[in-house]
Amino acid sequence: MQPCQSPFQPPCQSCGACCAYSRDWPRFTIEDDATLALIPAPFINETQSGMRCDGERCSALLGRVGEATSCGIYAVRPDVCRTCMPGDPECALARQHFGLPALPQA
Repeated sequence: MQPCQSPFQPPCQSCGACCAYSRDWPRFTIEDDATLALIPAPFINETQSGMRCDGERCSALLGRVGEATSCGIYAVRPDVCRTCMPGDPECALARQHFGLPALPQA
């Protein structure tokens, strides 16, 4: 018996643009101390105000933008990452920066 394979792939897993667009974006906002403590220290920036970035790219982003990506800390990612939605204005701006077509808004 073969495992069931869905033809649907979440658009974020073939994109990653929002996670590589701006070092100012993956910032901490409303997280409490207990939630922030779950994020591994190597992924937090020097001022502890957001995620550490390599250039403009979040250090937790794995893979290649526009092809296949994932988040190395998905289960404990900051609130700003949880609220970003495929097709929203921020998504469209980041995708445009990387030459990717905009997604329809959900």
